[in-house]
Amino acid sequence: MALSLTPEMILVLGLVGFTMLMLVLEWIRADMVALLVVVVIGLTGLIPSERVFNGFAGNAVIAIIAIMIMGEGLDRAGVLNLTANFVMRMARGAESRLGVVINLVASLFSAVIPSQALAALMIPVSSRLAARTGVPLSKLLLPMAFCILTATNTTLIANSPLIVLNDLIASANVNLPPGAHTIPKFGLFSVTPVGLTLALLGVGYFYFFGRKLLPGHEDERLKVTPGRTESYFAETYGIVGETAELTVTAESPLVGMSIGEVEQLYEAPLILAIKSGNDARMAPPADHVIWVGSVLGVLGPREQLNQFANNQLCRLSTRMRQLGELFNPTRAGISEVVIPPVSRFIKHTVGELRLRKRFGISVLAVNRGDQVLRDDVRSVSLRAGDTVVLHSNWRDLSLAAEERDLVVVTDIPKEQQRPGKIWQAVGFFLLAKCLALFTNLDLSVAMMTGAIGMLLSGVLNMDEAYKAINWKTIFVTACLIPLGWSMDATGTAAWIAQVVLDHLGSASPWLLQLCLAILTLLFSQVMSNVGATVMMVPIAISVAVATGGNPSAYALIVAVSSSNTFLLSSGHPALMMVTGPGGYKGKDFLRVGLPLTFLVLVVTLLAINLLFH
Repeated sequence: MALSLTPEMILVLGLVGFTMLMLVLEWIRADMVALLVVVVIGLTGLIPSERVFNGFAGNAVIAIIAIMIMGEGLDRAGVLNLTANFVMRMARGAESRLGVVINLVASLFSAVIPSQALAALMIPVSSRLAARTGVPLSKLLLPMAFCILTATNTTLIANSPLIVLNDLIASANVNLPPGAHTIPKFGLFSVTPVGLTLALLGVGYFYFFGRKLLPGHEDERLKVTPGRTESYFAETYGIVGETAELTVTAESPLVGMSIGEVEQLYEAPLILAIKSGNDARMAPPADHVIWVGSVLGVLGPREQLNQFANNQLCRLSTRMRQLGELFNPTRAGISEVVIPPVSRFIKHTVGELRLRKRFGISVLAVNRGDQVLRDDVRSVSLRAGDTVVLHSNWRDLSLAAEERDLVVVTDIPKEQQRPGKIWQAVGFFLLAKCLALFTNLDLSVAMMTGAIGMLLSGVLNMDEAYKAINWKTIFVTACLIPLGWSMDATGTAAWIAQVVLDHLGSASPWLLQLCLAILTLLFSQVMSNVGATVMMVPIAISVAVATGGNPSAYALIVAVSSSNTFLLSSGHPALMMVTGPGGYKGKDFLRVGLPLTFLVLVVTLLAINLLFH
């Protein structure tokens, strides 16, 4: 019996269209869009009001929260530092071997740590290895990010679309037509054969074709060993010169002026520190007033410093007598950070963020694609993927990075915070995996057991656990799940499946699966992979039921294809985070990602059909 379009279906289709449009155009924040959608679903009664916010207590969301906490625990215990040392020993400095080992390690961790969090952890590791071996960072970051995405489907632990999949299947089971078999849920390792195949595909792809496909342009940025040395920042950003001390005399016109006013003067050097009396501090805020006897720690070419000192009646000393301890390379220096897609700094200017007052950090430049912004940097509005050059105390930078608003790229001196807790961290993580694998516990209970174990054993504390949770991701996931439920409950998914079958006629199952996979991967390029999964899984299940196919296979094809996002740097947060540090351009992603997208698509269809044969 043919389905007719109802007002409820039209409303759901409108919500789907609105969600897609807003996630693409970013006129409204993604989490705000998701909250708006779930409230409209509740107000219009598309699903019972008592179920509207069940996504927040759903198995998928609780599992994602627990996995984020455990990932933070592994990092704080020093697992990533041990990983860097292991990779170094295995690679022995050879570029080809280094790339393979990094890709294998990234693939291994991708099975248990969410993609975006893993990219944030692996970028500093790759930077450290590039600095030690002289291998250009551009040869390491893109393969590493792509291998994270190809291997993320190895288990149900780390990939949000796969975690959400079981909740969507449960909703579909409630609305199956009479006589249809209940769709079984996926176990923790049900997708492992498919995931391992794709992981090996990613590593092998870059081993055999990486040299030919990776960026061949050797601009000034890539010629310099990315050890984040003075020569690197001079070549890349034009930050040249040396540090010196300017002592403000009683005759100097700088007396009574603020740091911000001095920085506006003609040919003013970069002011990185100040000492007034016995009080010395890095990155003085713009409103800090300069008095007689103040000592300014500045950076600039010798000639410029001499000219400025003469004009402003200051004494110049190229020896750091007063501020030497502050500028000790083991304690402070210049570094690069990346603004991740979930950062609260996005759409705020550098001046509005008041980083010097809040964190003791001076912003020297912002790199955006091929553009380096140095003039009037305080007025630059930050975007996701921007690379920001900073001068700071290493400890202050580490504390700022804990807020998750920036990801440190440079290999800075960093102490392991709790190296004595490494066995507890690894032990409770393995316990969680064993509970998920060998018991009938829900994934959320198993993962939260590991998270609670890390908290009780002191691997991390509750405040650190709260900071580890990406609340934007949680809200988007929890609020979009009811949209998938409403597509099932109102019959919208079945109606769309009917329209698809009307147009494709008697197409083979392979063609139907191919169309669903391509549609999903295209959606995932411009919106979140969770959003694409929530919208496409109900449709895929309806198509499978209508054609006599295996709903599990069709649903899994959609969930796996949502991670096939290699064509655009904006296609996935992990890709956005490596674009700046690696100096990649849009054509680099197309050249490397287009063949990989095709290979992943083909292997996905073959592997899943063999798995469910």
